[in-house]
Formats: sequence, structure tokens, C-alpha cells
Amino acid sequence: MILQPQKAEFYQQPTLDLAQALLGQILVKETKEGVTSGWIVETEAYIGPDDRAAHSFGNRRTKRTEVMFGPPGHFYTYVMHTHCLVNVVSGEVGHPEAVLIRAVEPYHGIELMYERRGQEKKEKDLTNGPGKLTKALGITKLDYGLPCNKQPIYIAEGKRSGIIESGPRIGIENSGEARDYPWRYWLSGNRFVSR
Repeated sequence: MILQPQKAEFYQQPTLDLAQALLGQILVKETKEGVTSGWIVETEAYIGPDDRAAHSFGNRRTKRTEVMFGPPGHFYTYVMHTHCLVNVVSGEVGHPEAVLIRAVEPYHGIELMYERRGQEKKEKDLTNGPGKLTKALGITKLDYGLPCNKQPIYIAEGKRSGIIESGPRIGIENSGEARDYPWRYWLSGNRFVSR
């Protein structure tokens, strides 16, 4: 498997554009157990200070959100409930924005994904949600702040394509009008999209 990490310039585009450009790219994680990867098939954009659903709403700067205030093209991982979630930092330095990776289609290391998620899982349920995909790929809070173009976790150039659909984001009911923004993007008809 020879994959080329996306160049740093790839992340220097407006967040809504990046959320769509990430679709079809390959998220790769290398661990001592092996390499796993998947085509990104669903994302959600969060536009920082003015987005009530964003962790950085109102320029909220905490130890957890600090990476979002830096340059784009780094991973922002955090634990929500019991699941680790993975985001790509976007936006300019000082303007904290990010794109949540919501679902991937397994590409490499599927047996290892089954070991991590459970052998009884249906293939489509391995990575069809933001907490499921991080567990399957072995992504943890330790990946916080790492660049998106270097091992052990990176985004590689992918060739998956298709029609991009958009709609409201998921799980942000208490965010006022922000819950209706159509900033969730997915590849139409892909069975690994979360819903």
C-alpha cells in the first residue's frame, strides 16, 4: 500500500470547501498492531467563533481547543461521552475552525478493525460513525495536535468520487439556529454514511 499524504496546502482552503474536499481522501492510522485506513465518506464543518455548535464558539479558548487556534492541517481529537472523535483543523491561525470526520469506508486493515470493534459487527457498521471509525482505526486522544501529513496518522490522496450531498449536522440540538446549517457533507449512496 503506497499512499501519498496530502500536501500542507490542501488544508489552506475555506472550511466548507475543505469539508467537501476531504470526501474521497484516505484517513490512515499506523499502530504497532498494523495499518488501518478508510476513504472519508462523511464530514461536518464547524465555523469557529460564530458557530454556536463549535467548541470554539465565541473564541472559547481552552486546553482542549488550543490546537484549533493554530495553523490548519492538524488533528483535533477529543473524547465525547466514551468515544474519541477526530477533526481536521481548518481556518486561519487565530480563527478556530474544524471539520469532523463522521464516517469512512474501510480500505486497508479490515481484520484489525474487526478485532477492535468486534467480530460480530456487520461490515457497514465498522466505521459508519465518528466514534466507530476512531475505534476501528485506533485513533485516540494521543493523536491530538499531530499534523495531517505525517505518520503515524495522516490523510492521503484518494480517488473515491461521487455526488456530494449536504444537510444539517447531527447531535447538536442545543445550538440554536446553528443546528439547521447544512454543513454536513457525504458521498451520495455510500453505505458507510452514518445516517
